[in-house]
Amino acid sequence: MERMVEKSGRTVQEAIEAALLELNVPQSKVDVEVLEEGTRGLFGFIGAKMAKVRITHREKGVDKGTEFLKNVLANMNVEAEISVEQSNDRLIFDISGDKIGIVIGRRGETLDALQYLTSLVVNRGEESYKRIVINVENYREKREETLVKLALRLADRVTRYKKDVTLESMNPYERRIIHATLQNHKFVRTYSVGEDPGRKVVISLKKV
Repeated sequence: MERMVEKSGRTVQEAIEAALLELNVPQSKVDVEVLEEGTRGLFGFIGAKMAKVRITHREKGVDKGTEFLKNVLANMNVEAEISVEQSNDRLIFDISGDKIGIVIGRRGETLDALQYLTSLVVNRGEESYKRIVINVENYREKREETLVKLALRLADRVTRYKKDVTLESMNPYERRIIHATLQNHKFVRTYSVGEDPGRKVVISLKKV
């Protein structure tokens, strides 16, 4: 999103400060274009010409995402800190604080919904797409570790008893972990059945 204002003042700096006040952003987050330098005139006021600037605020994805998350957390009465890790095609928002399990929800459902909405906010109006990841106190890492262990344990069961196992419904992120964990397994294969949000992973014996 882009916002632009033009302001005048006795000096360039005065005009800039007036524009920043209207936009309510720090100078570090705007582009400044000086349209008129301004002159003092004779005796400091006769024939004086006002300085004029154009200030453009281009809100970056990280700013949009952070502001959105702050508002959501405030409405949930959750006090938390938000840190951001950036790469060329990904933004990772890490949320930390006391008693923030409500942000995760049952099996990460609230966290997944929040991640989806943040992705919409960050990527709206942008030319390049950013993949958004929201993590709460390393929940993603802990969940991934749990799913990897579950996949290997169930693969052993399928191998031993020669009977397919259907897991409970999972979101796409969790299903990918199961598939990736067992993609090179010697004895079993995986596939998904059903429709989201009830889509499930099936672990079965490879056909000889």
